[in-house]
Amino acid sequence: MRIAITGAGGLFGIGLVRVFSGAHAVHPLTRAEADLTEAEQVRAVLKGIRPEVIIHPAGIPDLDTCEAQPAKAFLVNVHGTRHVVDLARELGAAVAYISTDAVFDGKKQAPYLESDPTIPPTVYGRTKLRAEQMVRTLPRHWVFRVSVLFGPGKTNFIEKGLRRIASGENYTVAADQVGSATYTLDAGRKIMEVVEAARYGLYHLSNSGVCSRLDLARRAAKMAGLDRDKVIGMPSEQMGRLAVRLKYAVMEMDALRRAGFSLPRPWSEALEDYVQGLRLEPGGV
Repeated sequence: MRIAITGAGGLFGIGLVRVFSGAHAVHPLTRAEADLTEAEQVRAVLKGIRPEVIIHPAGIPDLDTCEAQPAKAFLVNVHGTRHVVDLARELGAAVAYISTDAVFDGKKQAPYLESDPTIPPTVYGRTKLRAEQMVRTLPRHWVFRVSVLFGPGKTNFIEKGLRRIASGENYTVAADQVGSATYTLDAGRKIMEVVEAARYGLYHLSNSGVCSRLDLARRAAKMAGLDRDKVIGMPSEQMGRLAVRLKYAVMEMDALRRAGFSLPRPWSEALEDYVQGLRLEPGGV
């Protein structure tokens, strides 16, 4: 298939390009190639490619940036998605949209199902939900809600912490945020499997199992041979961040299971692969 991938320079975009390039004709699009806020630029680029599928992870992913600049967040995350959807409809292309667990309110105490109400308390979550709703107007679409990401190619929550600890500093993380974790390469492979099967719909997607941010960071430090006690847990309210964080954001992968797909491996196995890969890189942790 001819596949266009937006946000190809971002953390998830890098993983998606790597995975899909092994089996499909991939056209990676960074902001330099296509600024999604410019409708005519999006039109020209996508009409030139004429993709059968557009995978759309591009957007502003930082919760605090979105909270501080809501107009910019809506311009990029919502209107940028509208431009992609409009062209997909014109070209007859399917769209796979990468969404987030931040569409939920974090008040539930059992894993969120795809059918649960979405009441996002942040600007970021509201922009992603609006974008989801646009994508779901297309006759052929997928929406994949993912959780905290780690993977190769770009600094992320895990790598940032390991490098800080390796330099002798402490790494402070929220002690009260519980959710799922998503290895970009594992998620990319599962998305490719679902896309190739043309099983359209809304899916929760992460590695299997539940973890807190504190669990995740400490386990990574231990796997890297670093001092896990350098990871300091702190209540999220005391971390001075602009946007609220969900205390509970575990997602049940019910739709994947019902559609007959196997679930991704446990997050701890994926994390071990990722950390070992970091240690092999030049200047690795």
